[in-house]
Amino acid sequence: MKYSAIIFDLDGTIIDSEHIWKRATVCMLKSKGVHLTDDVKKELQEKCHGIGIIESGKLIKQYFNLKESPQELVDAQNVFAIKSYQEEIKLIDGFLPFYKKIEKLNIKKGVATNADAKSVLLADNKFNLKQYFGSHIYCVDDVNNVCKPEPDVYLLAAKKLKVNPEKCITIEDSKLGIQAAKKAGMFCIGINTGKNRKALVQADFVVDTYEEIDLKNIFI
Repeated sequence: MKYSAIIFDLDGTIIDSEHIWKRATVCMLKSKGVHLTDDVKKELQEKCHGIGIIESGKLIKQYFNLKESPQELVDAQNVFAIKSYQEEIKLIDGFLPFYKKIEKLNIKKGVATNADAKSVLLADNKFNLKQYFGSHIYCVDDVNNVCKPEPDVYLLAAKKLKVNPEKCITIEDSKLGIQAAKKAGMFCIGINTGKNRKALVQADFVVDTYEEIDLKNIFI
């Protein structure tokens, strides 16, 4: 078998939460007296997609010259996100049937995300992610907040799964995530949940839905 493990990103690949973070960012900035035009909102969303909550705090602070620290901005953003997270968050369409196919092939599985531990805990409390991945759920807190596009979180996941990086397949929905996977030496499938194929051009191949991934062709 050419590959022995599959490692997922979290937001945009397992859970559909991007809209929650987008709205939380807008609400947080409004509370700081920053009102976004549609053009600025779109630009900010594009810049923040896939960079992780800590890095987004740094970007937002710099972009709007805010006095709060990046962590304070992130904490304020979390307050708004938590209000709707449990009610609105859902699994990405097609993830569960895809996961069941992985189970039948007896493939190792893990998560490597730019999210922080608090965000991962929210998702785990909602969906019991451990039932799918056990203890193999890794975030930026596990790699000293070194975010994608650096490969650290993917390399950690491979190490913990006891699989060489070149034996791993990753599933990503963002440009930075794909760059991290490729830096780690992993095969990367870009899934177009963000409806922006241009952001996924560095992936080994791109699909619009999980149904398009032929696991038997890849793994056997």
